[in-house]
Amino acid sequence: MPECVQTGDRMQVPDVSSRKSMFGVSVLRSFLTLAVFLSWFVVLSSQPGHAIPAFARKYGLPCSACHIGWPILNIFGQQFRDNGYQIGNERDSPIYQNPSYWPITFRITPQWHLESQTKVAVDPTLTTPGGEQTITTHGFDLSGLDIWTAGTLYKNISFSVLPSMAEGQTFHLENAWVRFDNLLNSPWLNLKFGKFELDTLLSEKRFLTLSSVGGSWYNYHFLPQGDINGFGGIGDNQIGVELLGHSKNSYARYSIALLSSVDGNPGLTSAGQASTARTYDVYANLNEGFQAGGLGVQRVGVFGYFGQSPTYFLTQTVGGTTTPLQAKGNKSFSRVGAYGWWFLKDLDIETLYMHGQDNVYLGNGVAANNPGSLPPGAAGPSWNGGFIEAHYAYSPQLIFTGRYELVHMSRQAVPTNPGNLGNVDSWTIGYRWYPIMFSRAGLAFHNEYAQAKTGNTSILTGSDQTSRSVMIGFDFDY
Repeated sequence: MPECVQTGDRMQVPDVSSRKSMFGVSVLRSFLTLAVFLSWFVVLSSQPGHAIPAFARKYGLPCSACHIGWPILNIFGQQFRDNGYQIGNERDSPIYQNPSYWPITFRITPQWHLESQTKVAVDPTLTTPGGEQTITTHGFDLSGLDIWTAGTLYKNISFSVLPSMAEGQTFHLENAWVRFDNLLNSPWLNLKFGKFELDTLLSEKRFLTLSSVGGSWYNYHFLPQGDINGFGGIGDNQIGVELLGHSKNSYARYSIALLSSVDGNPGLTSAGQASTARTYDVYANLNEGFQAGGLGVQRVGVFGYFGQSPTYFLTQTVGGTTTPLQAKGNKSFSRVGAYGWWFLKDLDIETLYMHGQDNVYLGNGVAANNPGSLPPGAAGPSWNGGFIEAHYAYSPQLIFTGRYELVHMSRQAVPTNPGNLGNVDSWTIGYRWYPIMFSRAGLAFHNEYAQAKTGNTSILTGSDQTSRSVMIGFDFDY
């Protein structure tokens, strides 16, 4: 399946009266009623699942051959991906042309969604006093568009290119890489070059939650309050070179990646800033699978990301315009953790623990050439987090999912900060029906609710804020 891109910015408009609030509740109830009706329609009109684009078209395999539920890979799907999108038969050839094979997939998610955030600072108006209010909006919308193609250029040379566009924005390359497989005739030696997803079994590009609040793992992207680290997170695709390998059945796997310190942005820039190409990051992942009787293949693994991020830039001002020229004052950060993926027949459970820490200059937003600006008692912030996520496959066409996730600070950058400043506690529930799953196209009816509380982040009162998302949509690809 295509590398999925999570999109959708949080939308905020004032909820200024109880009448509007009641109207929002009424609309929500109406759409939940519609969701129930459509669910029954899906049940009554379900057809046997066959396959999904684009590899299913090439090999003539059912969707269940590679997926627990699209887009989550099962052990065979992981092995197929590890082998460079090759099964080991005559259809691996890039010149193989089954009449039904079209090696391009389009993916988009038309939807209705509701976004809400509590305790947002608002300006006073003639009818509404200023202060903190709950900001709510809802309506019909679209996700971004993915156009994905991948396959083999030659035996043991695979590739992937994924142009992606968020709604109302321009296209960018979410991934673009070439990989040389089975070097020295060994599955333990494969080399990937370009922009790619970091190798982790718990993939943010292949999971079942898509809402604004639930559509990413907070642990992968977390930064403390006031931190200036330019690293976007383990869930972001990165640019570099990766050496990876696996056993023949992909039970044992490893990867080591050398990455430019630009958070996956081309042009040697990080978040539109100056060149940071003088520094490199390293990511490593090691995992092992083992069979547990009739329960399935269980997996455990460890990972680490070690990098540097700039604290200031050399600049040039011409005609009143200041341009950053080169990143300076690079300081270190790290993310390390362990995970497990546990299978109990139709139920699978993902668990993750992660520890993160940033240098004192990054955590306090201070340039490394100005140490006198560090506040008294300043320290490098550190935190611990994790999640437990479960998927229950009632049938190949119906999957329920639920997740609880937290990130809690263990050391604040400034000792006077509240101990829970920036903490995250979130949970997500949802389900996906697959009424259509053929070799030409796939359709999922997606319903989700997600909620996240952040500690002491409101501007006026310094109290906790809560964000909520409700999403009802159709996730389809062709």
